[in-house]
Amino acid sequence: MTAAIHSLWLMPSAEDGALFAGVLADLSARFDTPLFTPHLTIAGDTDRPVTQLSAEIAAAAAEVAAFSETVLGIETSETFFRSFYARFAVSAPLAALKQRLDPQAREPFLPHVSLLYGPVAAGPKAEAAAQVSTTLTGRPIRFDRLCVVTSGQDVPIADWRIVETAMLG
Repeated sequence: MTAAIHSLWLMPSAEDGALFAGVLADLSARFDTPLFTPHLTIAGDTDRPVTQLSAEIAAAAAEVAAFSETVLGIETSETFFRSFYARFAVSAPLAALKQRLDPQAREPFLPHVSLLYGPVAAGPKAEAAAQVSTTLTGRPIRFDRLCVVTSGQDVPIADWRIVETAMLG
């Protein structure tokens, strides 16, 4: 059943993805948390067929050109999948992708790229957030593709896999 659950991810360019991956790897080693591919979730936990999702991301990607967004700041929370993240504004391109690919969203859109999953003590997490903030806050991040990914809250992180990709623009 877990193989039928997918998410739609907006991916940073190779250069910006490598920057995020380096930060994520450092935090993972520091706090003994899982490794994962940095991404901005547009829609999560859907059981729609991959063929349908692939067509949807291809159509959305044809309508939105690659774009850059500035990191507003580094934020933390108690939520497992949003424990430590780079926050972005709801810009026109992000809003368009969200509306196109997740029109029935039940929660307000909070565009972000998570950099750590899981519970971490508040003090050390705040210290790490302040350190990462000096590197990432105000930095433009280029997003250039959409992906269909076997992933979801009930899919083990180690099993997450990109199954389809569509380049923006």
